[in-house]
Amino acid sequence: MATNPRIDNVNQFRSMLFEDVPRVMEIEKQVYNHTWTEGIFHDCIRVGYHCWVLEIEGKVQAYGLVSVAASEAHILNICVAREFQRQGYGKKMLHKLLAEAEQKGVDFIYLEVRESNMAAINLYDQEGFSRLGARKKYYPADDGREDALVFAKALNLPKE
Repeated sequence: MATNPRIDNVNQFRSMLFEDVPRVMEIEKQVYNHTWTEGIFHDCIRVGYHCWVLEIEGKVQAYGLVSVAASEAHILNICVAREFQRQGYGKKMLHKLLAEAEQKGVDFIYLEVRESNMAAINLYDQEGFSRLGARKKYYPADDGREDALVFAKALNLPKE
């Protein structure tokens, strides 16, 4: 598989800082109809969730958050600025969050995704996540509520 030189040569992962939240909110509002608030992002940083941004060409263009507790982790949010979508950055952020969870000794990682988000569903399927079920009316939607699909993946499995 060919690599995208823009991904390999001009990006930088780093921890999300409070001063990144305005840019994160710009991306959030650009991509989602029903967004998190600045307060939610601030709380995630404050309580010590693993919050990452990806700088592309010197500007925050993607972010991801994962909470880790005991032997489980939960991917809370992955988002890529619209102009950089479908170029492999979402997958790169997912890999960053998975590596973070593995490093912390997590056995299982979970996430929810809107049932209408086919790009994300396809990514999670490709990356070996299993569908566990659905959470009915989990997300706000323009016409009421939307179901979430629940995914999980085993990490740190013994090597054969």
